[in-house]
Amino acid sequence: MFWRRKMHKVKKAIIMAAGFGSRLQPLTLTTPKPLIKVNGVRMIESVITGLEANGITEIYIVVGYLKEKFLFLKEKYSDITLIENPYYNVANNISSLYVARDVLNDDLIILDGDQIIENQEILQRNFCQSGYLCSYAKKTDEWLLTLDNDNQVIECKRDGGFAGWRLYSISYWTKDDALRLRTQLIEEFIQNKATDVYWDDIAMFLHPKDYNLCGIKIKETDLKEIDTYLELTKEDNHYEMKVSEYE
Repeated sequence: MFWRRKMHKVKKAIIMAAGFGSRLQPLTLTTPKPLIKVNGVRMIESVITGLEANGITEIYIVVGYLKEKFLFLKEKYSDITLIENPYYNVANNISSLYVARDVLNDDLIILDGDQIIENQEILQRNFCQSGYLCSYAKKTDEWLLTLDNDNQVIECKRDGGFAGWRLYSISYWTKDDALRLRTQLIEEFIQNKATDVYWDDIAMFLHPKDYNLCGIKIKETDLKEIDTYLELTKEDNHYEMKVSEYE
């Protein structure tokens, strides 16, 4: 049974923050998407403070686009390391985890920096099994998980669908799985030159038989993902005055 499995404790976190955020232009022409403020709080800082509230303080942030804008975080927070991704403008986010591959040597959490954590409890430090946070969705265009009665992942549909569990960019990895992920990252990114895929493709689609993943269920209201300017204005009406300029 699930409750009998070995407990793991997150030792470190990797935050992905290297991308362009092109769908939020022109804001992102001068500010990386994770540093955009929503209701007065930078998205990535909602992630950092959520991690720290759960005792996860060894944090690695992968940066690329406008990387110098992130330097203040090293001064503001106690144990943050910035890792530069020189491939951010020519490869998908598999490159971001590749440059952070040396961190994949212990129990850890991997998450995107451009989301808003509304409920810090979802970033709990203790976990039983590698897996992704997910919430029930009647319909979604996002990656959709099918789970069995023990919350084990049976299938993942990258184009979404109906009546399943919408996957979020927050995942937990045991040390063994993290080491396996590191080996396969090198194989796919360097040897197979798979530069146009997400790093999540490795466990979900490229080597699914090598992993036993679970769905870690949360509520849809526990976090928010903002991908477009319209979604931003709905969350923070401070931006409404300028929306006509940006459409």
